[in-house]
Amino acid sequence: MQTSRPVFLKARWQNLLMINFEVDPKILLPHLPAYTELDSFNNKTLVSVVGFMFNDTKVFGLRWPYHTNFEEVNLRFYVKHFNGKTWKRGVVFISEIVPSPVIALIANRLYHEHYSAKRMSHDTLLSGDGLFLSYKWKHRNKWNVLEATANTQLHDIKQGSEEEFIFEHYWGYNAYNSTTTIEYGVEHKMWQVQKVKDWKLDCDFSQYGSQFVPYLSAKPSSVFLANGSEVLIRKPVFIKKG
Repeated sequence: MQTSRPVFLKARWQNLLMINFEVDPKILLPHLPAYTELDSFNNKTLVSVVGFMFNDTKVFGLRWPYHTNFEEVNLRFYVKHFNGKTWKRGVVFISEIVPSPVIALIANRLYHEHYSAKRMSHDTLLSGDGLFLSYKWKHRNKWNVLEATANTQLHDIKQGSEEEFIFEHYWGYNAYNSTTTIEYGVEHKMWQVQKVKDWKLDCDFSQYGSQFVPYLSAKPSSVFLANGSEVLIRKPVFIKKG
């Protein structure tokens, strides 16, 4: 990680629920930024529908009123980039949904992300040794739902596991144009995970593009929940030839 890059955003990412699906890699190629390659786990190309909380958010060290705690739901896939010395494992976002148009505007302009603003809500309920999570967003007058029940007991992520592949990515990549890619660092400690007992994803998958519908409608490869931690997102840099 290039810690010399200034910190753009600091926040706590909490209760990260990830439902992971195997897809045909061909459908991701149009979204692949220059100088990155698709990454896979045990020869499986995966995408993840992710819901989590953005809490205690600070931009350049400042809290913005009414923009410090909010939900995010995204669809992402996994890539790697070779910088001439080492491979960096990262993610690319196809869609990122938040409740604030201001957040979406800033992220899209600075990072060339794919944010949109929609009505959202969430629920977090603790009962004994059980946890219930729900993330909702309204798309075309329909409430989409991502939710799960899980045990509260925390476990370390096992080395070489699919959980490690899904959670341990510390770079983000976005296509600026056909010859330039935006790279930014994401820093956090290794999270712990909780066993998911049940889950639900009631979603209009066509919002991500018709090519994703058959894959996201199928049985997922896995469903994971991580507790999260404080996260630093550093200012982006451009990757280009020459």
